[in-house]
Amino acid sequence: MFRGILITVLSLGVVGTAVWGYQEHREKNAILINSENNYQRAFHDLAFQMDLLHDKIGTTLAMNSRKSLSPGLAEVWRLTSQAHSSVGQLPLTLLPFNKTDEFLSKIGNFSYQTAIRDLDKKPLTDQEYNTLKKLYGQSENIQNELRHVQHLVLNNNLRWMDVEMALANGKEASDNTIIDGFKTVEKTAKGYDEANMDNPSFVSFSKRDEEYQHIQGKVISKARAGQIAKKYSNIKNANVVNITENRKGAKFGFYSITMRGTDNREEVMDISKKGGYPIWYMNERAIGKQKISLNNGEKYAASFLNNHHFSGMQVFESSQYDTVGVYSFATVQNGVRIYPETIKIKIALDNGQVIGFTTEDYLQNHHMRNISKPALSMAEAKGYVNPKLKIMEDRLAVIVNDLNEEVLCYEFIGTLGNDTYRIYINADNGIEEKVEKLKNAEPIYKNAL
Repeated sequence: MFRGILITVLSLGVVGTAVWGYQEHREKNAILINSENNYQRAFHDLAFQMDLLHDKIGTTLAMNSRKSLSPGLAEVWRLTSQAHSSVGQLPLTLLPFNKTDEFLSKIGNFSYQTAIRDLDKKPLTDQEYNTLKKLYGQSENIQNELRHVQHLVLNNNLRWMDVEMALANGKEASDNTIIDGFKTVEKTAKGYDEANMDNPSFVSFSKRDEEYQHIQGKVISKARAGQIAKKYSNIKNANVVNITENRKGAKFGFYSITMRGTDNREEVMDISKKGGYPIWYMNERAIGKQKISLNNGEKYAASFLNNHHFSGMQVFESSQYDTVGVYSFATVQNGVRIYPETIKIKIALDNGQVIGFTTEDYLQNHHMRNISKPALSMAEAKGYVNPKLKIMEDRLAVIVNDLNEEVLCYEFIGTLGNDTYRIYINADNGIEEKVEKLKNAEPIYKNAL
């Protein structure tokens, strides 16, 4: 009898395990099918978007008037954004695909910046027209390569899940039709990139800035970089434990420094080789209970800047994240706020200590500017602001507009309903250069669980 009961129990266990295994198998297959469907959709969307992109670039070459050219280029920008999105949904994170991604970015930047400018006053130059022709030819090459991959996928019923498994297991070097096809696409985009590196039409504002052209001073040694780093250290008895130089290919020379105290706490920072300026700093220590308000934290941040010879700066934005205050400062020249020259500082609100900062924007853009007198008065500029906006602050400021040009503006901060906005009106022609909605205070939810 006991034997019969035991056999019955074991049989039920085997049946239960089989049922559970079958359900797990079905659920796993459902997930795999869903992932495969998403990959297939994203890939075919990408191929279709590249077809549309190639055709749209071609139609812009035939256009002549601003009335038709600007919307055409705006459509090119929209299509590149969609193509970017499709690339991001494919399992290519472990496969180098940055040149194709960069190619799409360059098309997007070029088309957007050209579309938003006044093409009646500044029509396409011969150089820009030639750039557009090159984009057209190159997009055709990439389009054809993608179509070839698409044909192979459809003809041979290839699965994207196999691509994901191959990349995850480091087997992308083996024979895989999809991976091989995308490597060909990447080579095509890379060849274009290398052939057009010096084309001024593609040199964005951020790329020019990478050279830190305004930095002054002599090139410093590793030893000197370590000495400078210690001046910024917040660790007691900090020792420099590692200094490395930037790798080949970096646009700007710098040293990366790691410091450690007797309690094994670490700090890391980068210092420019030229001039020995701090680029960024981080101290990821545990932060205790808040004892300092966000407003008082600003005083610690301002004191840090003054003590390290970053003079003439004003705070223009502050935010709190748990027990950390984050402050943004901009240079002020002759009463004009220079927004391209920005320094961000993180303050621990338990003791006011600086736990992080970045001076990249400041170092890339800091120089004395010849700021001309505005053509419009403050009162005239206010006339270009939405009359429903209740203006609380106003000042002159230099900003970078969507054409990547520095422009002198009147800055107005005002409220509309429960929201606060920052409006920039061009001080010479009254154009509304930018409108920014400022962040509202985050709600605090108590006893949410």
